[in-house]
Amino acid sequence: MLPRRFTRMRLFFSILSGLVMILGGLSACSSNQGPQFTNSNPITIGISLSLTKDFAQDGQAMKQGYQLWADLLNQRGGLLGRPVQLNILDDKSDPDQVAKNYETLISQDHVDLVLGPFSSLLTKGAAPVIQKHGYAFIEGAGGAPSVFDKHWNNLFDVSLPVQNNLLTFAYYILSLPPDQRPHTAAYVSSDDPFTFPQVQLVQQLLERGGIRTLFPYTQYPEGNDPTPFARKIAQAHPDMVVLGTLLPDIQTEVKVFKQMHYNPKAMIATAGPDLGQDFVKAVGGVKYTEGVFVPNGWYPQANNFENATMVQAYTARYNVTPDQINGDVAEAFSAGQVLEQAVTKLGKIDNAAIIRELHSGEVFNTVQGTVVFAADGENTDAIAYLFQWQNGQFIPVYPLTASQQNPEYPKPVDF
Repeated sequence: MLPRRFTRMRLFFSILSGLVMILGGLSACSSNQGPQFTNSNPITIGISLSLTKDFAQDGQAMKQGYQLWADLLNQRGGLLGRPVQLNILDDKSDPDQVAKNYETLISQDHVDLVLGPFSSLLTKGAAPVIQKHGYAFIEGAGGAPSVFDKHWNNLFDVSLPVQNNLLTFAYYILSLPPDQRPHTAAYVSSDDPFTFPQVQLVQQLLERGGIRTLFPYTQYPEGNDPTPFARKIAQAHPDMVVLGTLLPDIQTEVKVFKQMHYNPKAMIATAGPDLGQDFVKAVGGVKYTEGVFVPNGWYPQANNFENATMVQAYTARYNVTPDQINGDVAEAFSAGQVLEQAVTKLGKIDNAAIIRELHSGEVFNTVQGTVVFAADGENTDAIAYLFQWQNGQFIPVYPLTASQQNPEYPKPVDF
């Protein structure tokens, strides 16, 4: 029999060994519980989004993009070692409310940083407030020319400038042999700073290429019913129609075209067809999406910085296929990426320093491609891709270097 002191020592070491194992297990468990921040004090980012009313589909998609960016960033240990916390308010698609929201976020909530809302209309509403407080204003959905008219020194759009959205479509149409091109076209747009600049520019280009405008460019007040204009187009029966729309308007226009059995050889809309299943439901089913074009500055298979990571995370979270990801998700995610890169380089939260950094000519990398800001805040590196609905799939078709299929032209008879 061992002396009592050895028995006590063996018991002591047995207990000590057990404690070490328990503590080791707790340590291992804690390492699996989530990211480790060097400073638990969050960096707060204020955002106003259209979660209800006219722009709700786009606003909700941007919310998903912002949140996905923040979540992935926090999984890597946050920004400057601190967790990122988003403070999102609903502006109800109202330019007056968006200004109030950013005033609240900055003056009352004292957020550290801000990111932009959806649409050029609301970006213009937010800009004076954010400029007044000296915050860097990085956004991904406000690229209309009128956004930059005031020359806000703190405003930076990471996406494709709006007026260039339809250029790739024009290049495709004009690349067709002259005897196959559309001979006539109609152009109609809502009075929205996102839609009409690109429609006006593509009309000029196509007219120079010999495509006759069947009747003068028509613009109707934002929020008005486009039915009368859709009827006039269907009655005139042009070979091609260019629609300056968001989802609610194209839903109405397609309904009218179906009723009047008007099926153009080519139809493109500035927005709406990029909304995946929301667009399919809006127009009454996959059959009525066939051959419809839409421009965009991003697609799921693009070989851009962190794009595969974003797509994988999004499809896993929302249980969708990559082609169902709204382009607004990528616009919001890109704005977050640029903010992240600027702050990381500076090593501090300083809005004045961020503004200087964004004006430096530095190249920033995003899921939409590279970003270099001009003096007025436009992205000089962005390019437009042309997308089309084919056999129930939303795919890039032009330029050829990015296409998955050849463009479908003329449009099948579906209406």
